Amino acid sequence: MIEKCFFGNITDEGNSIPVCSYTITSPDRKIEAMVCEYGARLLRLRVSVGGEMRDVVRGFDDLDSYRNADGYFGAIVGRFGNRICRGRFSLDENQYYLYCNDGEHHLHGGKKGFDKKVWSSSEGKDGLSVVFSTVSPDGEEGYPGTLNVSVTYSLTAEEGLKISYEAHTDKKTVIGLTNHAYFNLAGEGYVGDHTVIIDADRYLPTDKGLIPTGELRSVGGTAFDFCSGKKISEALDSNDEDIRIGGGVDHCFVFTVDGDREKSRVTVFSPASDLRMDVFTDRPCVQFYTGNFLGDEKFPFRGGIPQKRRHAFCLETEGMPDAINHKNFINCTLSIGDVWKTETEYRFTAL
Repeated sequence: MIEKCFFGNITDEGNSIPVCSYTITSPDRKIEAMVCEYGARLLRLRVSVGGEMRDVVRGFDDLDSYRNADGYFGAIVGRFGNRICRGRFSLDENQYYLYCNDGEHHLHGGKKGFDKKVWSSSEGKDGLSVVFSTVSPDGEEGYPGTLNVSVTYSLTAEEGLKISYEAHTDKKTVIGLTNHAYFNLAGEGYVGDHTVIIDADRYLPTDKGLIPTGELRSVGGTAFDFCSGKKISEALDSNDEDIRIGGGVDHCFVFTVDGDREKSRVTVFSPASDLRMDVFTDRPCVQFYTGNFLGDEKFPFRGGIPQKRRHAFCLETEGMPDAINHKNFINCTLSIGDVWKTETEYRFTAL
């Protein structure tokens, strides 16, 4: 079942643009997702726990908060999710310069990335999905090529939310779309008690600007070893130099290579929350971010809950940050005639 509603207006270059939201509810009413056209954004995700619906995604009550708060809450980010060093890269002997919106670096698409666009929308014929689409013209934010993009949010039979991406270009370009939802399986509060398992044997160390150094480092013996599972607080409380540089965990984890797309790549659970989340994806990496920069008092979370540091976490399935500038990183280019397709599902189980 899908319910479409008016969510608010956005004024852009003197024009007032209406923004709609959609609430998708599963037939058994055990999972419900609310998405909107501004940023093709996930506003809310409620799952059944003990007979009650719990919102496990942090967000706001109104459109203005999503427009003005820092943090990309629930948005599709792109063209390139994560950072590109100094906003520069070379492609086929051409040099490109992107807008630098994170100090001297480019982050999540730039000044007006996909998170700030009003996407076109339509309901899926199955009654359990919503499709968003947009066109990014050649040169937007400095990127080459006109990029046509669609993103579909679907509820699955396994009490999951699946996000499917598809894109094609008329000129070779770089691409790296992802979703920037902030999760808290308890609904609110410090997330340090959440246990996290990540099927990754390497991670990308960064410099002080959170740009990868180029090394693919083994997680063994570091604070980034989540292979067997540990509480988030164990990593945050460690003396690891990379944790100190990032102000917490804000790093790309490289999944072990086994080719099994039906295998959960990330599992999160908290005994206090009675809920487990599994992440299934065909992407090679995940950016695990522990909400280190949350805490803007001007933008409380939905229901007036104060926004506090490390009271939510992100699991952004992706390629490698700054990949275009590292020959040893996973390819992030899209050529004419190719279709960029990927899927990620967040699946929930009550404990």
